[in-house]
Amino acid sequence: MFYRVNNALDTVILRPAAQAYRFVVPGRVRTGIHNVLTNLGTPVQLGNDVLSGKPRRAGDTTMRFLINTTVGALGFFDVATDWGYPIHDADFGLTLANWGAGEGPFLFLPVLGPTNPRDASGFGVDTVSDPFFWLGQGAPVKALDWSRFAVNAVDKRERALDAVDQIKKTALDPYATFRSLYRQHRESQIEELKNDNRATVPVWFPQPAAAK
Repeated sequence: MFYRVNNALDTVILRPAAQAYRFVVPGRVRTGIHNVLTNLGTPVQLGNDVLSGKPRRAGDTTMRFLINTTVGALGFFDVATDWGYPIHDADFGLTLANWGAGEGPFLFLPVLGPTNPRDASGFGVDTVSDPFFWLGQGAPVKALDWSRFAVNAVDKRERALDAVDQIKKTALDPYATFRSLYRQHRESQIEELKNDNRATVPVWFPQPAAAK
């Protein structure tokens, strides 16, 4: 049932919005907007790095925020990756998994899309622990909060446009395909987190990453 509701909302609202966003906004600008949104999420990411007991990841996240907020023009340009601080995944769902929490049954929730009880709960914790969520009061601030949420949703949907269209067009059972891909993706993120056993002292000034 939730999958049908989500699919209907996606068909009527999210997919058209993502298509319009892709059509109107040039690719480099979309990348910059995505980078800004990622940079705004850095405080929550840092908190999860610490809670997961990964000081090197926390050091990388701190340096990414400092570099991209300053040299990267408030995060529009991802300078930190070129300087040796690549982005990594961190959210409270991953933190819970690192602590040993099971994923529970697969869910397909409106707006959130594919998830599970652990990751849905993690999303809620990440939302209320975001300092920007508590920053300031009044209608203008709340309008900015909702605008950020909306742009985040459209950005995420635009980046998945081609993949989702292909699944819906070719998969015999799109729901089962989404479930399988989501679980594989999260398992990959969890394994990457658990296997990151670098030395505990952050390397604050590594050699710049080799140009690709």
